[in-house]
Amino acid sequence: MQKLKLRKKDKVLVVSGRDKGKTGEIIKIFPSDNRLLVGKVNIVTKHKKATQNEPGGLSKIEAPIHYSNVMLVCPKCDKGVRPKLETLQTGERVRVCRKCGETIL
Repeated sequence: MQKLKLRKKDKVLVVSGRDKGKTGEIIKIFPSDNRLLVGKVNIVTKHKKATQNEPGGLSKIEAPIHYSNVMLVCPKCDKGVRPKLETLQTGERVRVCRKCGETIL
């Protein structure tokens, strides 16, 4: 298991798979599986059995996607990038865009 350079509420671009080219916001991260739940991406149909409170049927939900299939979107240049980590003089580590050099918060 490795530390991911992506965080919750980051905007990401899907670079491979059925939803290639779509962008969305990270809802949840599963670090043990190296997977992310991205809003409005990788929609699958789930069959639900009826209960006393809720009717059954088909429902559409987001499924986790592997982190290697997404790229972080830089807020300044608005392009997908693989960020690099740099250490500031204060000792704080920040993510930096490889294309424009801007710090990504």
